[in-house]
Amino acid sequence: MKNISVNLFINILFILVLSLLIGAFFAFVSLDKERQKNAQIARYKLISNALLSTASLNPSHEDMEKFYKNSRVKPVAIDANRELIRSKGKNIFEGESVYGRMQIFTIGDSNYIYLQRYGTNMMLKDMDTKKEVRLRLTIFIATLIAALFLFFYIVTMRKLAPLKKLNREILEFANGNMDVKITHKSSDEIGQIGQSFDDAIHYIKKLLDSKNLFMRNMMHELKTPITKGRIAVEMVEEGLSKKTLILAFERMNELINELAHVERITTQGFKKELEEVTISHVIKESIELLICDKSQLIVEVEDEKLITDEKLLTLALKNLIDNALKYGENREVKIIVNKKSIKVISKGKSLEYPLAYYLEPFTQEEKRHSGFGLGLYIVNNITKRLGYNLHYYYKDSSNVFELQL
Repeated sequence: MKNISVNLFINILFILVLSLLIGAFFAFVSLDKERQKNAQIARYKLISNALLSTASLNPSHEDMEKFYKNSRVKPVAIDANRELIRSKGKNIFEGESVYGRMQIFTIGDSNYIYLQRYGTNMMLKDMDTKKEVRLRLTIFIATLIAALFLFFYIVTMRKLAPLKKLNREILEFANGNMDVKITHKSSDEIGQIGQSFDDAIHYIKKLLDSKNLFMRNMMHELKTPITKGRIAVEMVEEGLSKKTLILAFERMNELINELAHVERITTQGFKKELEEVTISHVIKESIELLICDKSQLIVEVEDEKLITDEKLLTLALKNLIDNALKYGENREVKIIVNKKSIKVISKGKSLEYPLAYYLEPFTQEEKRHSGFGLGLYIVNNITKRLGYNLHYYYKDSSNVFELQL
């Protein structure tokens, strides 16, 4: 029940209650019919016994008419009609008493009482309309309850409609639409939630705009002095100081490039550029980006085509291979590729912490290694953007990073 949506829960609840009401209505109608039938038969017995017991007394015409009126019955005088009723009607009851024999016939909505005593017979039509009024009243009450039930259901669903709209707008924001406007016309709890989310979105948008502006300005402002410093170093005489300065400037430039990648793949407005490429081509491009000794790499590729963002996947593989080269014990990396996954394998000690620890930015196993701890952070963000999965396991004294396509 925890994972059922509010709308589905309310629909199920209303359907359940409606089913119970319908079941209760039919049960009531069925029981009421049975009770009415028993009451009718008891009434018919009283009428029959009264008529059969007084038949020998030869009551006057006026007395009989008065009895018929009080008992709400009407005699069927024509013999042909009597025979038709007996032949076509359904016999729902018959019985005998010391006064004579009684049969009840029904045709449509009409009931008939057929009486016999000592060769004489009489047929009466029941003129009581109370049962029809009772049935109509029951149907009216049931219709009124159903209408009220439907009214409350519609009101409830209309009250929840803004919540569904709010959910769609929040999902749109989560998918990267920073310009979404959360509407909140009502002042109830749902409207207050909408207002709170709208305020939060504006605040987050301002923070992101400030962050992006800061990142771009910082990278732009740092690029110029780093470039000038790198050029100036070339004029320094060869020696340990020159090599140290060159390495420092190259590492600063590398950091700026890594931050540029991070800024690109983490922005909310980022969009994938999907195209059909071969895995071998992506592997080749990744190796070219590294500018490393290709003899350090062992590549086993089952060439397959896939639809992906080539630049992003290339960057992710470049970082995986770069990490394997930096942290591997023998600086040799094996790359195994098939249509389901890409594995980057290197000899070395197992990771000290769970993989999630290394997916955070600026995280390194050992500070003495080169790099800035952004490699796996970038890889993880790219795999999420492309809908892939990144896994790690340790096997045969080797660290294995597997990118499941």
